[in-house]
Amino acid sequence: MISKKHSLLFAFGFFGALALTAQEMPKQTMKQDNTPDIPLTNAKNSKYQFTIIKDNGASSVKNQNRSGTCWCFSTQSFLESELMRMGKGNIPLSEMYVVHNMYLEKAINYVRYQGHAQFGEGGEPHDVINAVRDFGIVPASVYRGLPDGDSLPVMGEMDNVLKAMLDEINKLHDGKLNPNWFKAFQGALDGYMGAVPAEFTYEGKTYTPQSYAKSLGINPDDYVEITSFTHHPFYTKFALEVPDNWAGGQVYNVPLDEFHQITDNAIQNGYTVEWGADVSEAGFGAKKYSLAIVPQVDIGNNTASGVKDSLFLNPVAQKEITQEIRQQAFDNLSTTDDHGMQITGMAKDQNGDEFYIVKNSWGKIGYCSGYFYVSAPYFLYKTTSIMVNKNAIPANIRKKMGL
Repeated sequence: MISKKHSLLFAFGFFGALALTAQEMPKQTMKQDNTPDIPLTNAKNSKYQFTIIKDNGASSVKNQNRSGTCWCFSTQSFLESELMRMGKGNIPLSEMYVVHNMYLEKAINYVRYQGHAQFGEGGEPHDVINAVRDFGIVPASVYRGLPDGDSLPVMGEMDNVLKAMLDEINKLHDGKLNPNWFKAFQGALDGYMGAVPAEFTYEGKTYTPQSYAKSLGINPDDYVEITSFTHHPFYTKFALEVPDNWAGGQVYNVPLDEFHQITDNAIQNGYTVEWGADVSEAGFGAKKYSLAIVPQVDIGNNTASGVKDSLFLNPVAQKEITQEIRQQAFDNLSTTDDHGMQITGMAKDQNGDEFYIVKNSWGKIGYCSGYFYVSAPYFLYKTTSIMVNKNAIPANIRKKMGL
């Protein structure tokens, strides 16, 4: 999840927060049940008034900084919420442990396809689930995956160096693949990120990453990805056609109304949702307005600051999103797989319109300190896929999906 058109968006996580004053960015606190205590409006002087319908436990807001690893931050946050729901407590998990292991897997794939495959920082939610299944998991305090002195990830140089190395390996200078190529690649990766632990001690107990994952009770088979498009039959699975799906992970395909039902049912029953979406729309205002909307008025044609601001500060009528509108946007590439986030709750505005409460990974930016409100029309229009616990799916829909 990180398209070329938005390859610089993640940098805002670090630098964007510097421009906000204390008055514009109220302190976010966590309640005893780990639900965020976010403002009931989206911006200073906004006329939006939200009522929380349901909000579920989530860990603190993180900052992916200058790295294209939203897929990992959002899915790890999703799993952290799962642990809370399961009564395991608020346990920070290491994003970089997953990123490190997936770089190794991507390298094998890239070499096997002789460079005709995706290699880079991006990925999909199933990469995290596959990493838990194959490599286990570790607490954040056990593996930082950052160079000494760094507190936030910066991956541009490392990513470029690693890809250049693989491209050179793929030239087969000796007429065949060098048998030491993987050892050399892993050495370079470890040089940037540090070697991952084979064993560690946490809270007085010794674990391997695999035994720690088992102790948490996370079952990778519980999690499924779902979408809604018409270029594949409903109630079947297909490999979502986005560049960062390098592993060919499959998603379940359901009609749009059932896609909506699945999301709402999950939230209302105490689950959270991993959310992959396009964030290139003019109506995506997470940074400045803590809001994402699809007004009937075309925001793109309202370039005057005052006019555009008013659309984010005053409740407006939004477009009705149909299956056809959604499909057209995916087919003409105006909907791309830009960013991964986590839906933690639901709200409604004073007009009764539905919004989702979304946790981002760009640091504690904006009026809602790293959270923002997303209208149901924006979600239905711009979502590429979601991940949910399969037990959060309504029984009748789950049966149609063959789960």
